[in-house]
Amino acid sequence: MNKKSFYYSRRNFLKSSALGIVGTTVTAPAFLSSCSGPGSGESKLKDVVVPEILSSAPDGRPLKAGLVGCGGRGTGAAADFLSAGTGLQITALGDVFRDKLDACRNALKDQGQIIPDENCFVGFDAYRKVIDSGVDVVLLCTPPVFRPLHFEYAIEQNKHCFIEKPCAVDPVGARRILATGRKATAQQLSVISGTIRRSQKDCIETYRRVAGGAIGDIVSAHVSRLGGALWYIRRRAEWSDMEYMLRNWVNFCWTSGDHIVEQFIHEIDQMSWFMGDRRPLRAEATGGRQRRVTGDMYDHFSVEYLYENDLRAHCTTRQIAGCDSQNIIMVYGTKGYTNCNNAIYNLDGSIAWQYPAPKPEDADQSMAVPNPFVQEHIRLVTAIRTGQPVSDVEQHVQSTLMAIMGRESAYTGKFVTWEQIMSSAMKLGPEDSRLGPVPGIREEIPVAGTPA
Repeated sequence: MNKKSFYYSRRNFLKSSALGIVGTTVTAPAFLSSCSGPGSGESKLKDVVVPEILSSAPDGRPLKAGLVGCGGRGTGAAADFLSAGTGLQITALGDVFRDKLDACRNALKDQGQIIPDENCFVGFDAYRKVIDSGVDVVLLCTPPVFRPLHFEYAIEQNKHCFIEKPCAVDPVGARRILATGRKATAQQLSVISGTIRRSQKDCIETYRRVAGGAIGDIVSAHVSRLGGALWYIRRRAEWSDMEYMLRNWVNFCWTSGDHIVEQFIHEIDQMSWFMGDRRPLRAEATGGRQRRVTGDMYDHFSVEYLYENDLRAHCTTRQIAGCDSQNIIMVYGTKGYTNCNNAIYNLDGSIAWQYPAPKPEDADQSMAVPNPFVQEHIRLVTAIRTGQPVSDVEQHVQSTLMAIMGRESAYTGKFVTWEQIMSSAMKLGPEDSRLGPVPGIREEIPVAGTPA
């Protein structure tokens, strides 16, 4: 495999967008259609469809789940699934690496889950063995580059799915997720994504008011996620190219999508949600790398999303140690603005409404905010047991593609339109997954404006 086949040519990204490989256009999910247009705040709350927050999924038939990807995130998702209600089990585990599987297996043992040897699978084909092991639900928590392939097979085998964010690292993968999600809907299967905030009670209550017109027509947004450096792993002499890249996956673009896709998707998704899931026309971005020590990714991005009527949303993210931290999501309207979490403000900055979070000592805890990570699984289990399927695939794909737009604009120094990202033939990573050498592996950083 030569370098060109392994790493897509960033210089040719815009050229590949014009190849005529057109994907399915992503539109706002149908269940959000009732939220369009300004309203009178509280008077329109009844018209806005939002997830119901439950303390636990209803009792019902036992459900067995298989976990694909046994790192920290997968182990956490398994624990969250078990916390969603009664009659829930983790019965199969799969990972490329034995040590990751063993650590997860031991952690679940502490929660009373004993996974037998015959249901523990190691290797790149472990996902198939987990899915074929007799489970009802599959938790897909590997590095996101593998998500499209794993999701496709899970739906082929008629399994309900929890799919961690992001759903893909490139446009080809995102379109594949979208097509598979529509098959899942046709098969009456439920799919919930790990985008968290749409399952968080205070965010939901704030959103209901904004969707009802509390801040008027949306005019702009500002998002900022500034944090410390990511973890990283130095290469060991005994590791092959592939093992090194997978163990250090959050620092390589082809495995993670870069941090704008892998982590900043949370903020992009929440902003997009409060803006009515409208699609941006294009992304105008800059970015670079100052302090990251391994991999081929940037450590800071600044993206401006341009929408119809010249509406703009500015999004910035940084992962550099020793700097100030900040996490804000502000959406502005003609009547006021919101922090998209728990408050709505008048134009003069005074509080118009605030989420009535109870204090720990208060007798009434009805407005307490349950763990949103667990709530995602409560939604999934509830949908399965009530026979009322749910799916958030379309909004997950849209937010993932927005993040990819920003990344590619920063990498290339070019503005990237929605049509370009939807028609791009970009596919990251090797064609075959196997431990061993990966010709062309170079920890090279994208340079914007590099001539073709």
